[in-house]
Amino acid sequence: MKIYSDPKCLNYHSPGHPERPTRVEATVAWLKERQPEWTWEPFEVASDLSLLRVHPRSHLDRLQEERAFDADTAFHDDIFEIARLGTSSTLATMASARSGEKAFSLMRPPGHHAEQAQAMGFCYLNHIAIAALEAVDTGIEKVAVWDFDAHHGNGTEAILEGVEGAFYVSVHQHPCYPGTGTVSRGNAMNFPVSPGTPPEVHMEVLARSWKAILDFEPELVLVSAGFDAYELDPLTDMRLRSSDFEALGSWLAEAKIPVAATLEGGYSDDLPLLVEAFLKGWSRS
Repeated sequence: MKIYSDPKCLNYHSPGHPERPTRVEATVAWLKERQPEWTWEPFEVASDLSLLRVHPRSHLDRLQEERAFDADTAFHDDIFEIARLGTSSTLATMASARSGEKAFSLMRPPGHHAEQAQAMGFCYLNHIAIAALEAVDTGIEKVAVWDFDAHHGNGTEAILEGVEGAFYVSVHQHPCYPGTGTVSRGNAMNFPVSPGTPPEVHMEVLARSWKAILDFEPELVLVSAGFDAYELDPLTDMRLRSSDFEALGSWLAEAKIPVAATLEGGYSDDLPLLVEAFLKGWSRS
């Protein structure tokens, strides 16, 4: 397992905000201690060309203006460059996947709520959508995005809508922020799950969503790996357990398809254990 991370992603915070530096800091420390055989890789900074595949220049400029984006998404010094690093790490995982390796981007901020011209929901740049469009533009005929974050990836769906060769599948809590993802249409398939759904039922829904990914027969799968459907997450009302995330990882391993994954949500103090469980399941041959 290759892991891409950069300590610069720790260099911003809002007091009391759930998307806090310790999410990544504690997870990095935990994985390095518990899984010394996994490798930690450097990566190059993404070009403007990559970012502009999704976001207009006006959005990149807006990210550098000293004013908040919404009540949950504050301006921070250097947030544009920090978010760019998150995109860069996701692109590096995709390159590794295309070379036959398993790779995970362990960065913040997350990305799947960011729309083409709007930062929102803790997200500034849509890392996974940028990677998907880069894949399409560089020879991948069929790319699928599997999003199991407890919140619907409204930005990813909107960006990929109508893109030939791209397929978006999301399993998420509803009702919940941002309130989208209630219907499937075109190249987007949504699986809303009610708050408090038993984990066994939630896993059945996830299995159906993963079958939809496999039925698409993608050459590459990009995973928005959010861990906020966990039973102790403070922002949602879902019931998944650590063993369930390990099972999701094992599905990736069994599929024998190039897969790259990037951290989205997950706000419990148990995030390090959940990421480890997912990667352990995935790292098994």
